[in-house]
Order: sequence, then structure tokens, then C-alpha cells
Amino acid sequence: MINLETPRKHKALVGQAHQVAMNLLRPNSRKYDKAEHEYPVELDMLAAMVDGLSESGASEGAGAAGVKREDATDDGVRNGANMASVLSIQEMCWGDVGLLLSMPRQGLGNSAIASVADAEQQERFKGVWASMAITEPGVGSDSANIRTTAVLDGDEYVINGEKIFVTSGERSDAVVVWATLDRSLGRAAIKSFVVPKGTPGMTVERLEHKLGIKASDTATIRFENCRVPRENLLGSPEVDTKQGFAGAMATFDNTRPLVAAMAVGCARASLELTRHLLEGAGVVIDHDRPATTQSAAAATYLQLEAEWEAAHLLTLQAAWMADNRKANSLEASMAKAKAGRVGSEITLRCVELAGTVGYSEQDLLEKWARDSKILDIFEGTQQIQQLIVARRILGKSSAELK
Repeated sequence: MINLETPRKHKALVGQAHQVAMNLLRPNSRKYDKAEHEYPVELDMLAAMVDGLSESGASEGAGAAGVKREDATDDGVRNGANMASVLSIQEMCWGDVGLLLSMPRQGLGNSAIASVADAEQQERFKGVWASMAITEPGVGSDSANIRTTAVLDGDEYVINGEKIFVTSGERSDAVVVWATLDRSLGRAAIKSFVVPKGTPGMTVERLEHKLGIKASDTATIRFENCRVPRENLLGSPEVDTKQGFAGAMATFDNTRPLVAAMAVGCARASLELTRHLLEGAGVVIDHDRPATTQSAAAATYLQLEAEWEAAHLLTLQAAWMADNRKANSLEASMAKAKAGRVGSEITLRCVELAGTVGYSEQDLLEKWARDSKILDIFEGTQQIQQLIVARRILGKSSAELK
């Protein structure tokens, strides 16, 4: 059974992540929100520190990068890299979501490598900062309809297509590109390829101006006869129509709890600041009294806090199941759907509760409301997650339930 207490082995890591969030991320939050597309140079020092901890083995799961397996404890229960990642990401996003997404070598593409790559590829791409390119013009949530192609030519794959909304697409060392080997074979032919930055034929077309997470660059990338070694196809090149899209979807099973953790961390920051502001205004929030007997502001706060707790526990459950090698596709989508929705709702309602203070730039409440919206969209929208949950519960295939 999952233990709701922070595992003892991860407490030091969580404490370190909170210190980084408090002393580095949050103090620079407003600076890089205003300086969109400017690289946060302060993160270089943090990356060097994380690298040092990695070499000593003290930073397991310190960000979005790795999802590795380890031996179980004597009681058969694991609390490994997945749990460490969601716990540390929650703390970091309590500081700033955009800056967390800008962390060198902590891209979502790194999770794809960790999920799909074989042992040789894991070693070869160790230390690479990888972004992930899935979305295309006209192909958003329906990842199975990807049009970007990868055609084998001798010892190289030739990639052609366009990807949009690539997080860290300009700054990363490499891009994990999702492309189809043969569109006639459907979703089973979709594979992911590591394309190093600077590869001829790969061009960053533009950077997007966004509502939130402005510290993080979001790129449009074009691939024109872009050649990569055949060894850069992650996992097996075989097209298994019986397995279908399962290999590619394994990436989402690992990354969706991470995005849920981002929403949980950002929402917690909003709740903590809002409570401080309400109490300063004389609003008493009493957990020992029914909400109906308290002020409207207090009752609203209690409701938001309960929603946050549900999202938090779902996120922990999805991570714990991954660490214990239990199929977590349903739970990963449930966590992403719940955390994405309530994270956006909580941060926006906190702006309302704080009134003019929440709407102004006096505090970070309005920024957190802007940042949190993307967490309900990328890695699969709210509607897509609900569809996946319905399919899993009802035992329906994607063809049977659209």
C-alpha cells in the first residue's frame, strides 16, 4: 500500500529542492516573466550543482529527466526515481514553473529517452538536454495522427515535417522527434528519434509569445531532409501492429505524473499565499468547523484545499505505481486530468479571493494563474485525459470510444 508520508530516503532531496525554489527560482520569477526568451543564466549554477550531486548519487530523480528502476526493499515496496521526481518537481514549481521547465538536462525529452531507449542509448545520451517534439500544425492532442515522416535511407533516417510548441526547443542539446515510419500502418508506425541540435535540415523557425511560463522558450521547428543515424531511433525499429501505440504511450505514462506535480506545486504556492493574505485581512479559516458556518471566503478556500489534496494524492499514486512496476496508464491520466484542471482553477480562484492584490503584480498570484493554464493543456489536454480514463475503465479501444 502506498504510504502518504514523504519517504525517508527522499526527504533530503525534497528539502534541497525547496531551498532552491525559495532562494533561486522564486526571487527570479518576475524577472524572467518580464524578460521573455532571455535565458535564465542563474540556472547554469544550479545545473552544475545537480551534476555534482548526480555524480555522487545524491540527486536521484532531482527533476524531469530520469525514470530508472531499482531493486525493491525487503517489504517489496519501491520508492524510486518516479516518486523522487514528482516530490522534487512539486517543490521546484512552488518556486516557478517556467524556470523549472528551463532547467538544463531536465527536458521532457529526457523522460522519453528514459522510457523507451535501450541500455546502449541510455548510456550514449546520458547528460544530453533533450526537448520533446510531438505537436504539429493541425495535429494537437491526437498524437496518433502525426504527419512528420522518417524514411530509412541506408544507415540513416530522413526526417521531414514541422513541430510546434516544443518546450526548450531552442536551448536544448537535442530534440526527441515523434515521426511515422509508414502512415499506412497507422499509430503502430510512430517512433521517436533523437536529433542533436545543429543537425543539417533542422531549423528553429520561431519562438512563441505566451500567456505564461515565459521563462521557458517554446519553439517551432522545421525538419527538411534532416538525416540522423538509424541508431538514434529510440527502442525497437520494428512495427508491431498488435502492440499499436503502446510503446510511444509509455512515455506519457511517465511524463504525465510529472506535469501533474507541476500543477500541484504551483497551486500550493497560490494557496499558501492566499491564506496569508486572507488571515491578514481578518478572514479566519477553521478546519474544525463546517464550511457552511464560516465566511464565503473561508468556505471557498477549504473547498480549494480539498481539491488540491485529491490532485496531490493521485499524483503520488501514479508515481508510486510506476516505481513498483504496476501499469499506471489509467492513474497517470487521472492525475494529469485532476491536477491540470484544479491547478488552473485554484490559482484563478486565489486571484479572485485576493481581489486587487491578486490581480496586480504586487504579488505572484496573477503570474501563477497564467503559468498554471498550460499544465492543463500540454502532455494531453483535459478532454484527452478524460477520454483515456473512460477507455481504461470501460475496457474500450480508441476505435470503439472516440
